[in-house]
This record gives sequence, C-alpha cells and structure tokens, in this order.
Amino acid sequence: MLELAKRFINKECIIYTFENHQLTGVIKEVTDGAVLVEKNGQLEAINLDYILRIREYPVDKKGKKKSVIFD
Repeated sequence: MLELAKRFINKECIIYTFENHQLTGVIKEVTDGAVLVEKNGQLEAINLDYILRIREYPVDKKGKKKSVIFD
C-alpha cells in the first residue's frame, strides 16, 4: 500500500478508512506509517494501516470536480 499511495502525491484524493469514514484532500507526503493530507490549509496524518482505498477525486469532461460521487 505504501508504494501505491506514493503515486497519489500532490493529487486531490478521497481516502476511505475502516471506520466507513472518508477524507478528501491533497496527499502531500507518504511515509512508512502514515499519509499526510492537506485540506483547507490544515494538515492531517492518517495511519496507513487503516486506509482501505485511495481514489483520485473525479472530474467531469471540463475538468471541474464532480459534486455527486457514487460508490
């Protein structure tokens, strides 16, 4: 998961965790045990062991972020 998470550095992503919780933000750094995510100028560290899925934030044909995301 560590090597895969590094592919998303500097991209806006949706991060899904075990607790049915999802976080949205730009992945700034990936280390051995955590992912550093920036949202609204605030940094948050997420334990890499609790991440189930990382998904790049979907955009439409014009490059705008989609307002409704179905999973």
